[in-house]
Amino acid sequence: MRKRLALSHLPTPIQRPRRLAEALGVDLYVKRDDMTAGAEAGNKIRKLEYLLAAAQEEGADCVITCGGLQSNHARATALLCASLGLRSLLFLRAADPSAGAPLAGNALLDRLAGAEIRLISLEAYRGRDAVMAEAAAEIRAAGGRPYVIPEGGSNGLGALGYVRAMEEIRKQLDLGLAGGKPFDVLVHACGSGGTAAGAALGAARYEVAGEVRAMAVREDKATFARVAVEIMDDARSLDPRLGAPAHLVIDDSARGPAYGVSTPEQRARIVKAARLSGLVLDPVYTGKAFCGLWDMAERGELSGKRVLFLHTGGLPGLLAQGADFADAF
Repeated sequence: MRKRLALSHLPTPIQRPRRLAEALGVDLYVKRDDMTAGAEAGNKIRKLEYLLAAAQEEGADCVITCGGLQSNHARATALLCASLGLRSLLFLRAADPSAGAPLAGNALLDRLAGAEIRLISLEAYRGRDAVMAEAAAEIRAAGGRPYVIPEGGSNGLGALGYVRAMEEIRKQLDLGLAGGKPFDVLVHACGSGGTAAGAALGAARYEVAGEVRAMAVREDKATFARVAVEIMDDARSLDPRLGAPAHLVIDDSARGPAYGVSTPEQRARIVKAARLSGLVLDPVYTGKAFCGLWDMAERGELSGKRVLFLHTGGLPGLLAQGADFADAF
């Protein structure tokens, strides 16, 4: 059994947004992992419970990780490191590193938490693992004890957070919540593959859902299919009790123009979902994933099925793009 820090407010509720479900014609439930904590909330905290436990076991005094300029993972890492008394070093990709990090959204929270932010170009970010390894070597040479966490916290150890999340859902179903029966499809946003890998393994082990639909918001489905298999193999090496995953479908149909860039239709749907349910989705991850679910509903692919949408958080990313919603009101 891998050590885990209790950093989240669990279990998160499973809710049925009645008006939104009726509008889509879907038997829809939402797992509110946007409620896992306070400012550090979202899906990343479940992974970080395992990753930061490992950092502590190794005696680390600094955590190094990476992500986009408005990375939810980097923000959660920075805030949790501050709570644990650890230094955090974030390598964030930016189109123009010389412009600096804005005091908005996740980047503002990174600064509030005292993280050291190093902006790197999109080209340099392709070699992020080597960049972080070099920084770790420099810290060791200066007498520090760094611990490197991959992009999104997405490795086998981090994926165990979502294996455990599926166990949590199983317990909720056993109590008669959310209809008390397994779901046919679990839908969520996929940005680095770790949540998809853990959810697929856990959904099968705990009989939560027959299919996990990971809506890719960057890269293509072939890339994420390969990454998910690698992470699942890594997770199984850490927990031999894990067997074959649920049917994992990587769907990149709602990816939009680019990572972090949404379409007017996607923004309009984010607004409509909020007005029908009070659910706040973001234009980088959850909004795109829910638009993918919406498209499936319109095509009739979810007719007669029990559907669980995993809300993975991301509110700061929405607030950082507020001006983009002028066309949605």
